[in-house]
Amino acid sequence: MKQYFKIMLMALGTGCLAYSCGKLDLNKPLSTSHGTPGVVTNVKVKNDSAKAILTYSLPQVQDIAYVKAVYSLASGTTREVKASVYDNQLTLDGFGDTLEHVVKLYVVNKAEVASEPVTVTVKPLENPIWGVFRAMKVLPDFNGIRITSKNPSRYNLAIEVLKDSMGQWFPVDGIYTATDSISSPIRGLDTMPKKLAVFIRDRFMNHTDTLFTTLKPFYETAIAKNTHREFTLPGDSPSAWASNKVSNLWDGYTELWPYVNITKDEGKPSVITFDLGVSAQLSRIVIWDYPEYLNSGRAYYYGGNPRKFEVWASPNPPLDGSWNNWTLMATCEEVKPSGLPYGQLTSEDRNLGFAGFNWDLRADVSKMRYIRIKVNQNWAGSYYMALAEVQLYGDPR
Repeated sequence: MKQYFKIMLMALGTGCLAYSCGKLDLNKPLSTSHGTPGVVTNVKVKNDSAKAILTYSLPQVQDIAYVKAVYSLASGTTREVKASVYDNQLTLDGFGDTLEHVVKLYVVNKAEVASEPVTVTVKPLENPIWGVFRAMKVLPDFNGIRITSKNPSRYNLAIEVLKDSMGQWFPVDGIYTATDSISSPIRGLDTMPKKLAVFIRDRFMNHTDTLFTTLKPFYETAIAKNTHREFTLPGDSPSAWASNKVSNLWDGYTELWPYVNITKDEGKPSVITFDLGVSAQLSRIVIWDYPEYLNSGRAYYYGGNPRKFEVWASPNPPLDGSWNNWTLMATCEEVKPSGLPYGQLTSEDRNLGFAGFNWDLRADVSKMRYIRIKVNQNWAGSYYMALAEVQLYGDPR
């Protein structure tokens, strides 16, 4: 019996060894080498912002796998970029300067044998982070700061902010964006003067100079809801059910039926109006959409949830329902993070909807007291609105 177990163990070991060798074989080149491949010819260089685009002609051989470019960035990092044999173009990215860079081009065959290098020189144009840096403004804002700039090429970048604390610099937050018009707040700062350092970088860790500034954030607090009241004007949209009313928007319930406000769909943009009860320098509004039930769950970006809408404010509106003496505070559009089709949501979509949507309001206007929300399109493609709760922020002092 012992001899039998020894034979079995030897057989298993031999099988495992063979299997292991078989797995290692999978990592071998796709074919045996047919010798060193020829080189690329007719190389042309087009220098562009933070990159260079190379075009070339391939050698007339059958076993080419790809073309590889090897070059160094300003940081000293060596970067490799590859292009398929079915293409004749390489985009070399990651440059942070406008100096000349030597690039070596290799043709690699299916046996992973590389050709002799062909050397070309590129001279990339200015990295877009510098244009964004020159256009950047760092301004005081409610409960923090606001950074504005222009990014016409929609370059993917990060704006890093650091705060001085007893001579040491500590990161506050970052803004990560590829939008063409930047206007982003960084909140959570008190109203004491802050020494800040701000710079811009890209994903290759190229960075601009640093802007140093001292700012004093504006005071901001949640506007108390106990003074809010309905203020229905001519032309405002009626509620769809008696239990749904505008005053439900400040009762503290962010998802429970019937403590919501759902308007009738009258075939035109729906409008509601309410009175804060106090005048305040407004900074932002948080809106909780009503999540209807869908497939045993709750659905945001759905039904009467506002997709494209406007927030208006007035210190003293006319009683005829007209838009005289009303100021447009924000033009808003909800964007589903997942990008999934209507009625399909990820956990990220639900979490953002559950937390409420923050919308910045204009800070360059006087104190306001009355709020109007006008829905131009909901997620169902019609006009009615389905909201659960609102919260205004600002300075009511």
